[in-house]
Amino acid sequence: MGTTSGPGFDTETLRRGVEGQNPETLLSLYADDAELRIIDRNTQPSHPKVMHGREQISEMLNDVYSRDMTHKLEQCVVQGDQAAFTEFCEYPDGVKVLAASTLALRDGKIVDQIVLQEWDDEP
Repeated sequence: MGTTSGPGFDTETLRRGVEGQNPETLLSLYADDAELRIIDRNTQPSHPKVMHGREQISEMLNDVYSRDMTHKLEQCVVQGDQAAFTEFCEYPDGVKVLAASTLALRDGKIVDQIVLQEWDDEP
């Protein structure tokens, strides 16, 4: 595992973006050539949902953070050019979602993200 020689990953920007439901703030953390893969009950490991580049990632972030739900960054760990965090979300009807992300970083920006997420079948 290498280490980052440029600026570090901004965990406070991550927290402000997640908890403030601000997709523009979150998008600022991604490199132009970033890739994001989502694995869940609908998009399983052999066929994950994949977004390439900031434009596709922006569409996903705008969708997720425009929903009527709360978001909380629970844990975030950064080590060199790798990071991981968990995000806890809840819809008004009580349905909860837990997402765990691993990140590969370059110059403090996300270049690769894998999201594993699971949500309640009912409140």
